[in-house]
Amino acid sequence: MLKIYNTLTNQIELFKSHQDKKVNMYVCGPTVYGDIHLGNARPVIFFDVVKRYLKYLNYDVHFVSNITDIDDKIIEKAKQLKMSEKALTDTYTKKFINMTLSLGSVIPDQLPKATEFISQMIQYIEELIEQGVAYQTPSGVYFRVNKVSDYGILSKQNIDELTEGVRIDLESDKEDPRDFSIWKNTEDGLNFNSPWGNGRPGWHTECAVMNHEIFGEEIDIHGGGTDLKFPHHENEIAQTIAHDHHHLATYWMHVGRLDVDQIKMSKSLGNITLVKDLLEAYDPYAFRLLMVNHHYRQPINYSEDLMIQFAKEYDKIKRTLKKAFLMLSLEKISLNETDEEIMKEFESIMDDDFNIPNVLTLIYDILKQINKEKDLKRLSVLYQSVKTILEILGIMPLFQVEDEVLVMYRDWEHARNAKNFQLADELRDELNKRGWI
Repeated sequence: MLKIYNTLTNQIELFKSHQDKKVNMYVCGPTVYGDIHLGNARPVIFFDVVKRYLKYLNYDVHFVSNITDIDDKIIEKAKQLKMSEKALTDTYTKKFINMTLSLGSVIPDQLPKATEFISQMIQYIEELIEQGVAYQTPSGVYFRVNKVSDYGILSKQNIDELTEGVRIDLESDKEDPRDFSIWKNTEDGLNFNSPWGNGRPGWHTECAVMNHEIFGEEIDIHGGGTDLKFPHHENEIAQTIAHDHHHLATYWMHVGRLDVDQIKMSKSLGNITLVKDLLEAYDPYAFRLLMVNHHYRQPINYSEDLMIQFAKEYDKIKRTLKKAFLMLSLEKISLNETDEEIMKEFESIMDDDFNIPNVLTLIYDILKQINKEKDLKRLSVLYQSVKTILEILGIMPLFQVEDEVLVMYRDWEHARNAKNFQLADELRDELNKRGWI
């Protein structure tokens, strides 16, 4: 049975969806004003694996990841480039989708944009004001955090200690420095008419409302990077408790940071590596292997040397599988049976809070068996088992073998058996050059 570490309770819990064999999952997506970097890519990869594994367990998964297409950073970037916010966000939304696909991830079932839900956000805010948990000021509308007894439940922070570090100089008309903006009055950049003046919704409200509108009930899983735990996810929960009387999601999952020299990779620090640049030099599946080789809740300290290491590791995996695929293709062996014990072990490991590093240990053990196996029937079972697992992890290479290669491989085998070592060496070198052995 699947168990998940729930950030909301800080415990590993047995997973039970609200509806039998159906999972509703929401993951915070990008703010689309630039190309994504490696740190942005980690949640994209991990939650894609979560969906794949849930589908393997025969769940019907409704996976939603939002697009933040209205934000101060978007407005500033659009001004710099002298283009409209929409043109900017459309450009980088397309780039995000392309990068998602390039990383081997499947596009979520829905990619809602914040600007598509403005009227619903205004209505939501009005209802919060009517309930007395939000209030209007000259600068906009704010949420009263002291109205929510559970405030701090996710980040485990005491509400009385949250005043430290809160900026009050820019928002001096707030009742309490801890209150957060749910509507900002402004005519700078893209803005919308509302009962409180022209402006735009707060980021935390965008996600809360899109969840409310798309799912209409408490969802099963809400995910994102660990840096979103506070204040973003905490403030999503606060609004949902006030508006809908639940914690938005039963299970909260947070992916660890990707650091460089023990420092968070971020655009503001200027220490980023863009995904598009990495993929010019490396196989995207090699990068994906690096990502999943670290438990999702643990940080990754990225370096070029680490990437080179996993590029070599992935090349070894591909070569082992290609050789096996070639042997099975030559003899036209069907690939449809997996090893029951291997798959049980795989499920047991994955059910332990997606312990993918241990899954990779299992994979390496299977690959060792594949390299030694002479019986083609057993080889096909091992190959299909590892193929099934790698497909769930999103790192199964795609092979297409040409007839010319099959003939070359057959001739190589014949030359070896006939002890024609010169010809065997020539054919082996050619097969090796083409990456088949």
